[in-house]
Amino acid sequence: MRRESRREQILDAALECFSENGFHQTGVADIVRRSGMSHGAVYVYFKGKDDIIEALADDRHQSEANLNAVVRGAKGPIEGLHALVRTYAGWLVDPAGAPRRRVGVNGWAEALRSERVHARVIEGIRIPRSMIVGLVERAQKMNLVSRDLSADAVARSFIALFQGFVLQVTWGEDIDVDACVAVVDRMLLGLGQPNRRTRSRQKEKT
Repeated sequence: MRRESRREQILDAALECFSENGFHQTGVADIVRRSGMSHGAVYVYFKGKDDIIEALADDRHQSEANLNAVVRGAKGPIEGLHALVRTYAGWLVDPAGAPRRRVGVNGWAEALRSERVHARVIEGIRIPRSMIVGLVERAQKMNLVSRDLSADAVARSFIALFQGFVLQVTWGEDIDVDACVAVVDRMLLGLGQPNRRTRSRQKEKT
């Protein structure tokens, strides 16, 4: 327990440093100073800055997996999608999540440079994407979502929406999150409607 506590102490210090100054402007010495530990103690847990960045990404993915657990309590796939939207919307307006949102945005940029960070970012996206795909496919089998839509495309579209909201909130934009959730709810309703071309083909067949 003591070892885990010291590891968390280092990661908390790194989160603060990265949130304030980004990855490239933060050195291990800054993290050591903020943590109140010695260089030797920090290097017991992490070989360098990249290891710390990777550990922060892993911790975030675990917290997202916990958030996604809310889907399991939903009565059906559509209710699960709505629950997921509201859970992530709540995270967007949580002041305590601001440092992690800033570090997450920095991580997206760092993923263009570091293969290790890129792999962690893609893995983090895979978790919610797989969950949304599963919900959409279940809804399609129940005829709640049009079958002419790609479940993967639906998932990627909603993830792109969320990433855009993260960017806007992190930039300090004044966003009415409740109003945005209402728009996303309306979009979810639209998933149950086949597109015009599909309806036309169905009419021709009949």
